[in-house]
Amino acid sequence: MPVSLKELLASKRLERHRTSADEIAGLRRLIARDLNDAAVPGLSPDRTFATAYNAALQLSKLALACAG
Repeated sequence: MPVSLKELLASKRLERHRTSADEIAGLRRLIARDLNDAAVPGLSPDRTFATAYNAALQLSKLALACAG
């Protein structure tokens, strides 16, 4: 069963966060770097996946930061 943002905040599993333009820019750079790195020829499939996965994880963090 999906848990809502409201429920996560109420359970203290997630806390409100005030972000900054610098934080958002840093996350965007990290995401772009990881996506570029994942496309490097010759990487093992495991390394490609792990790097792309980290980009997706950071994108999720970016979305949460933007939501407050």
